[in-house]
Amino acid sequence: MTATWPSLSCCGGNAISSGREVVTLLPPFFLFCFDRAPRFPPGARDDSPAQNSFKASNRIHHVCPLHLHDPITGGTSGIGYQASIAIARKQPQSLVIIASRNDTNSASQTINSTLNQKNVTFLPLDLSNLDNVRTFASHFANSNYPPISHLVLNAVLQFADTEIHTTTDGFEATFGISHVGHALLFHLLFPHFIPTARVPVTSSGTHDPAQKTGLPDAKYTTAEEIAHPSAALVKKEGGRGRYSTTKLCNVLWTYALARRFGKLSASAGRKLTVVAVDPGLVPGTALGREASSVERFLWLHVMPHVRWLIKFVLRTGNVRSRPEAGENMAFVALGEEVKGTNGVYFEGRAERRSSVESYEEEKQEELWEWTIKTVARDEEERKRFDIGK
Repeated sequence: MTATWPSLSCCGGNAISSGREVVTLLPPFFLFCFDRAPRFPPGARDDSPAQNSFKASNRIHHVCPLHLHDPITGGTSGIGYQASIAIARKQPQSLVIIASRNDTNSASQTINSTLNQKNVTFLPLDLSNLDNVRTFASHFANSNYPPISHLVLNAVLQFADTEIHTTTDGFEATFGISHVGHALLFHLLFPHFIPTARVPVTSSGTHDPAQKTGLPDAKYTTAEEIAHPSAALVKKEGGRGRYSTTKLCNVLWTYALARRFGKLSASAGRKLTVVAVDPGLVPGTALGREASSVERFLWLHVMPHVRWLIKFVLRTGNVRSRPEAGENMAFVALGEEVKGTNGVYFEGRAERRSSVESYEEEKQEELWEWTIKTVARDEEERKRFDIGK
């Protein structure tokens, strides 16, 4: 069944290079550095702070936090909202665009008011529809934007029921949005990367069964089975099982891409990097939106105030407040300390080992090959997407 999108939380950030034409794109955050004012993609508000900022200056940095799915927020709430504040505060000369299907809570205006700045605005994008992703990428390519320096693929989707939810293109929704949509966006935008571009990919500790997070263990069979799971499997594991498995796919794909970036660096003198990052358990975000009323109340109103107890019970320090998680996401994107790291996994700001299964190269390659075969429109595009070969 195709369903209304539930819990979605996006987070991310990025660093920029100044003095040259550079653009950093991050789903859900895009960071653009401009030496001249670009044309806005269709959908940007004509009366937005973005337009006013460009009128005031012909040299501006452009940060775009993007919420990538249907009616859920991402960059307009939760971790994504906090990361947007952190990035806008750290880069007051940057233009922050919060993107989602809508901004009903006027998050962009709230951030501007909170920071006493005018560098945040709203722009729509939908990763649940691959045609929409292609349209967005086409608008980007045709809008005279500078090259891309950072692309942060960061979206979290979790269903609480045992139904099969699908995207417009027929993929299981969690996997279709968090992996397939992001992968297509990456491949379409890759030709616009600068030689030192960086790609942070948001994962989760739930991808690792050894962490005992309480979610069903992530299990990688084949990409095709994950994209089109049986009703019996979904009924057994529920949406949370789809979530943990998708987060494993994020790490597998990160390592496959890191290997290809390494080959490109060796053969063409480029220094491209990709990393996976776990923002931690963050009570109070939209991730619990589709839970029962009691679970939702506890998640939104009780658990944020007893993080110390959750840390004790789970025996982990990886339980964060929303502001802390947002700051960490901004650090992974903007921090000089993590610059140049490739093919590694971060828990908050610290480099960690990911799950045992995530290092299985055969599974990394199976996912990579399935992905480019699936998202490419034809053989020519498939060859172009298979970078580093």
